[in-house]
Amino acid sequence: VRLVESGGGLVQAGGSLRLSCAASGFPYGDNIMAWFRQAPGKEREGVACISPDGPIAYSDSVKGRFTISSAHAGEIALEMNSLNAEDTAVYYCAGRRSPYGTIWAREYNSWGQGTQVTVSS
Repeated sequence: VRLVESGGGLVQAGGSLRLSCAASGFPYGDNIMAWFRQAPGKEREGVACISPDGPIAYSDSVKGRFTISSAHAGEIALEMNSLNAEDTAVYYCAGRRSPYGTIWAREYNSWGQGTQVTVSS
């Protein structure tokens, strides 16, 4: 399984970014994909997860600002709007071989390398 994130970068507070994740060797059809993030000195935090049927859950910290989507099998995106300094983190794409959605990191067994998102205030 290989998950590759792209789209990170530097953005001013209030701005937007779109992250993408391409999965290979991962049977997305019956499984879950998700976005996580980890800021320096903090634990990895679930952001959002999605099944082939659509979004399942968002963390309270991003609800209403971030949107997870899947244009086609094996690729997901995270549209991030109204970014603030607290959103600065490395963002990871993850996959879970289960039909049940969750944003608990320990439930995921496939991970990408991460992409840095930095929001300047």
